Amino acid sequence: MEKREQLYEGKAKKVFKTDDPELLIVSYKDDATAFNGLKKGTIAGKGVINNKMSNLLMQNLEEKGVPTHFVRELSDRDTLVKKVSIVPLEVIIRNISAGSFSKRYGVPEGIVFDAPTIEFSYKNDELGDPLLNAYHALALKLATPEEIELIKKYAFAVNDFLKAFWLSCGVTLVDFKLEFGKTSDGKIVLADEISPDTCRLWDVKTGEKLDKDRFRRDLGGVEEAYEEVMKRLLGNL
Repeated sequence: MEKREQLYEGKAKKVFKTDDPELLIVSYKDDATAFNGLKKGTIAGKGVINNKMSNLLMQNLEEKGVPTHFVRELSDRDTLVKKVSIVPLEVIIRNISAGSFSKRYGVPEGIVFDAPTIEFSYKNDELGDPLLNAYHALALKLATPEEIELIKKYAFAVNDFLKAFWLSCGVTLVDFKLEFGKTSDGKIVLADEISPDTCRLWDVKTGEKLDKDRFRRDLGGVEEAYEEVMKRLLGNL
C-alpha cells in the first residue's frame, strides 16, 4: 500500500490517501507540542515509539471487543488505518488527579479516585478545546445520544484494559485522552493513538513521570522516558 496525496498534517502525525478510498496511511512524526501548540520541540524517536505502541495496544483492545481504526503496521512510522470522520469530542478518562484537573479544582496531584471520571472537550484548536458535557455535545450536534453512550462504554472499557496492562508493567495509568471516529458505514471506532503523548504514566514505585509531562514541564529525560515505557510494554506482550 503506497502513500498518495497528503490529506492532513497535525501536531504529531501526517495522513495520506491510498489507492483504496476507505483506507489511509498515518505517518508519525517526532515533533512535540504542548499547551495547544504554544510550546514546540522534538522528541527523538517518539514517532516510532508512538506508532508501535498504539498499534500493539489497539490490537489488544480489538481482542477485548473495542473496535479501532487499526488495519496493519506498514513500517516503523507508518500504519494503515480505516478512513474515519473524527467525532469532534476529545474523551479524557482520569483515575488520579493531575494536570488540568488539579489546576481547575485546586487539588494536589496524586489523589486516587474511588471511580474513574470522564470528561469531554470540544475538539477545536481555535477555541482551545473547551470542556463540555453530553448536553452541550447534543446541542452542538457533535454526536447522537446513542453515539455518546457507546463512546463512554468504549472509553471505560479501554481504561479497564489499560489500567491492568500498565500495572503489569510497573506503571500507573493516571489519565489519558481518546478520540473516536465514524467509518463510512457509521460505525464508531477508536481512532488517533494511545501513547506517552496521550497518556499520563507514572512509575508505580517511584512516581517518576514516564510521559509527555517531561516535555511540558521541562523535566528532562524525555526520550529516555518514552524508551522506558516502550521497553516495559514489549516485555509484557
